[in-house]
Amino acid sequence: MTSRPLRKDAAHNRDRIVSVAKGLVDEGTPLQLNDVARRAGLGVGTVYRHFPTAEALLETIATTCLETLVAHGERALTDPDPRRALEDFLFRTVEAQLTDASLPPVAAAPTDALPRTTELKRSLWSTGATLLDRARAAGQVRPDLAATDVVPLMCGIAYAAQLHSGTAADRTTTAHRYLTALLEGVRTTAPDH
Repeated sequence: MTSRPLRKDAAHNRDRIVSVAKGLVDEGTPLQLNDVARRAGLGVGTVYRHFPTAEALLETIATTCLETLVAHGERALTDPDPRRALEDFLFRTVEAQLTDASLPPVAAAPTDALPRTTELKRSLWSTGATLLDRARAAGQVRPDLAATDVVPLMCGIAYAAQLHSGTAADRTTTAHRYLTALLEGVRTTAPDH
């Protein structure tokens, strides 16, 4: 079953809602659909027709970032160097947590409002686990590092970088430094440099 395309005015309203909501998320304001409607200059009913819950709206905002991470993960799976593929994937993931304010709460949510979100999160989890398995099988990563360890470690690095850095560039630099230290700690072989 395919959904019909939105009328031009409905598509414009939906885009306006998403844009206003993204601005609120980026500034750290909790999403409330009534507030989004007011700021978008639309009726509350219009917002609720497009997004029945704030969680559905937040997940819609995060979809682009999740899709980008999934695509990057798929490319990483083709990298013949398992360590480099895993490290690159983890660097991209932690950068996304720092640069897209919608990602951390969506990634941490125990349930999803939209089936697409569930699909994307499962794909990311599977890709990360496969990349870790490949690096472990190649003897590049400690055998006791489990896939379930990686998500909390990435979240911890992103959180620490948020706390200990000022600008977005500083946060990214700090996260790279922290992630590099972590990755050096889970290696089974000496680095090439």
